[in-house]
Amino acid sequence: MGLKVNNSFGFGDASSGGGGGIIPPTNSFGLFAQTSDGSVYEDSTRPTNLIGSGVGTLSVPADGFKVADSFNFKMGGKISVQNNNTLRVQIVSNGSIILADSGFVALGGATNKDWLIDTTFTIREIGIAGVASIHTNGLFTTQRNGGQQFEGFNSDSSNSTTFDTKIVNTLTVVFTWGTQSINNSMYSDMFVLTKIF
Repeated sequence: MGLKVNNSFGFGDASSGGGGGIIPPTNSFGLFAQTSDGSVYEDSTRPTNLIGSGVGTLSVPADGFKVADSFNFKMGGKISVQNNNTLRVQIVSNGSIILADSGFVALGGATNKDWLIDTTFTIREIGIAGVASIHTNGLFTTQRNGGQQFEGFNSDSSNSTTFDTKIVNTLTVVFTWGTQSINNSMYSDMFVLTKIF
């Protein structure tokens, strides 16, 4: 099939003085998009996946990863939290394989504020657990009451012990409140997963 040729922009052939640029093929594409609000997670300390229903897939089949495969997801919604209560965010495969873990982080008081997670992960090695490796970097941001003050936390981690590309991997994003309170509630209204490399 060959490469797509673009005669108006792109990298030109140095010998011809530019023009006739070649744009390499891409393997970037959408995998999943949430199309309805997720369930409200409130008054509980039970770890809960907040991804709502949508179109596409959150699973990669056994042997479906290649080295350097990279993915990004953006997830957001609304949050209310009692001042100085804690929240933990974990990126998880198959319900138990932890790809990233923020630990419990204290947040400022917030009432019906926006929140956003932006996370990228890359496959470093493929194979069974102990051989396969994945690196994840993510950022959680939200606002506190009383102005436009942003706060949040980031996570940068690798898993080369329990991650396994020889099995089906299904992604979840698990949230855990550190304190059970009716004042602690959140839900997602957006989640988009994209393959970026």
